[in-house]
Amino acid sequence: MRDLGAGFGYLVKGQRWVAGNGRSFGFGLLPGLVTLILYAAALIGLAYGADDFVGWATPFADGWSSPWQALFRGFMTALVFAMGLFLAVVTFTAVTLLIGQPFYEKLSEDVDRAESGGDAPESGLPLWRELWISARDSLRILVRVAAYGVVLFGLGFLPVIGQTVIPAIGFCVSGFFLAEELTAVALQRRGVELRERLALLRGRRMLVLGFGVPLTLAFLVPFVAVFLMPGAVAGATLLVRDLTGEAADPADDAEPAPAGARQPQTL
Repeated sequence: MRDLGAGFGYLVKGQRWVAGNGRSFGFGLLPGLVTLILYAAALIGLAYGADDFVGWATPFADGWSSPWQALFRGFMTALVFAMGLFLAVVTFTAVTLLIGQPFYEKLSEDVDRAESGGDAPESGLPLWRELWISARDSLRILVRVAAYGVVLFGLGFLPVIGQTVIPAIGFCVSGFFLAEELTAVALQRRGVELRERLALLRGRRMLVLGFGVPLTLAFLVPFVAVFLMPGAVAGATLLVRDLTGEAADPADDAEPAPAGARQPQTL
């Protein structure tokens, strides 16, 4: 339980860190705003075109009598839009991190320097290589999330637990993989590959869930993800420092130092 509280603490500390570093917060908002505009445009286009797509995809219903044709195609149109909305929610963080790779790399480095007294790990890779690794790993994570989603969707039809336990498990799965996407920014700079990252996160599962699950719930509120993303990246960097043994005691409630400030190294 201590890890669960510490994970949530890193989420709060990350938001405090960017609040005290307005420049980092401002730059960190840009990728989220760009992604939000792109997704909003895509969803508006889907809303206008979903009925035409359903009509094209269900030619067998052309001869159905009223009202069955309208009811069936109306249901399918709503289902197509719901699936599009679900994919938008699931992929928003990964796409935002990909678009904002240079911004979030800089933000994560600033947090590391502030916490370590001026030092920050660097991958030494060119930007195009970092973008390729990030896109490749995000796709692998998306496949894993989709696999879990199919299983949980099927289990959702079970009586009682399908409406209680399964949704809770779903939020835990989403929170874990959301934390993985966010911690990847700092861990990739440390040269940690995807398989090692997942093993590292599983080793402190409650810490990761304490960070990821509340953030997942917050991201369900429209537009909130855009404003929380900078602090989420900062908090994920603090979380990584704990996972790798670089951080001070996570029970320490001291305020994080502003970027550039020197602090004694914790052994």
